[in-house]
Amino acid sequence: MIHRPLRYITVGIGVPVAAVLALALLAGHYRGSDAALALVVLGLLAIAILLVRHVRMLVEWVRQPVGSMPPQVEGLWGSVFDELEDRFRRELEVRDKLSEELGRFQQAAQAMPDGLLYLAEDGSIEWLNVMAEQHFGLDRRRDLRVPVTNLVRQPDFVAYLQADRHAEPLIMHSPGRRERALQVQIIRFAGNRRMVLSRDISKLQRLENMRRDFVANVSHEMRTPLTVVGGFLETLIDGLDDFSRDEVLHFLSLAHEQSSRMRHLIEDLLALSALETGAPAPLEEGVDVPALMQTVRREAESLSAGRHTVTLVLEGGGGLRGSARELHSAFSNLASNAVRYTPAGGHVELGWRVDAEGGEYWVRDDGIGIDPEHIPRLTERFYRVDRGRSRETGGTGLGLAIVKHILNRHQAVLRVDSEPGKGSRFSMRFPPARIGDES
Repeated sequence: MIHRPLRYITVGIGVPVAAVLALALLAGHYRGSDAALALVVLGLLAIAILLVRHVRMLVEWVRQPVGSMPPQVEGLWGSVFDELEDRFRRELEVRDKLSEELGRFQQAAQAMPDGLLYLAEDGSIEWLNVMAEQHFGLDRRRDLRVPVTNLVRQPDFVAYLQADRHAEPLIMHSPGRRERALQVQIIRFAGNRRMVLSRDISKLQRLENMRRDFVANVSHEMRTPLTVVGGFLETLIDGLDDFSRDEVLHFLSLAHEQSSRMRHLIEDLLALSALETGAPAPLEEGVDVPALMQTVRREAESLSAGRHTVTLVLEGGGGLRGSARELHSAFSNLASNAVRYTPAGGHVELGWRVDAEGGEYWVRDDGIGIDPEHIPRLTERFYRVDRGRSRETGGTGLGLAIVKHILNRHQAVLRVDSEPGKGSRFSMRFPPARIGDES
């Protein structure tokens, strides 16, 4: 089947030829064969010149940039140019549409939170997004068409890339950033081409490590008092008649002390779980801070049992908007920690002030103090500067983690200033919006 433009060319040549032949026949009929032959030759020469001219115009137009105006030609050759221009325009529209679709695809791929890397059949990099650059330490301006194994040389990655099966993802460290863990998955497509997907799972791994540590710590904290309680009970069951009443009461007192420790641990765990899982905040109310401070002071004196001097400093009264129960827990935690970690004969100061920057509650002691490297980790669950001393004083290792979450719910911040051997100052700073009249 002849293409339409070629059909126009054929017709464009055939009409002049037919006209020339008709003239030649008429000339031969009236003047003789020599005149007819000369006329035919002249006609064919004119047609050839015209054809060459139009073909040259066509070639010159095709060499022009896409979208250039076609030559202005009359007749059938004008129709040919118009038909070709229409075809080029349609193809240009299709190309522009495909280019727009490709651009949108690349924008979507660049916006992905995961790394995306396309490899040719020989393993060279055809395309990659920004996250893939960060994950593998690559540079798209420099590393395109370079074999990926020349750039990412970790043996486990190279072996995984060369393997036949990729059903299970590879867990590897990011080149140049050992603290970043990557989950890498390879997908084959279009023959032997490969797509490499990478995901940063560092946070997931940290959470998993925290979960394992949490379970281990809870198990350890529960095992110790349970072992003590079980040992006392077993001793009494096996030889109750061998002990005096005072000895039995002593054993039961120690067992009760350990059971109280487990109860406090469970209560702290439940409180921390409610805070960490985003449980609805209790109904906020106006809290009378001076009255709360008096309550916390009495609790600290009771815990101290006369071994410390506990003083109260109030620089301005006022109230605090928030959960009375949670604020009591946070205030009391700081006070009880100061008592626990201050040797007998020491001083603990509880204070509250209101100024233009909001409200501040602080606890200052002259106890053992804290080394600077421990301060950033104090609010981690079960983190203890001195594990042995913490267990001796009855701490669960969850108090400051609870304080941190309570302060977050009240838009407050915790600050710790401490010097080993000279004591510590823990303070909570509440924003002005939280300061109000007590109910």
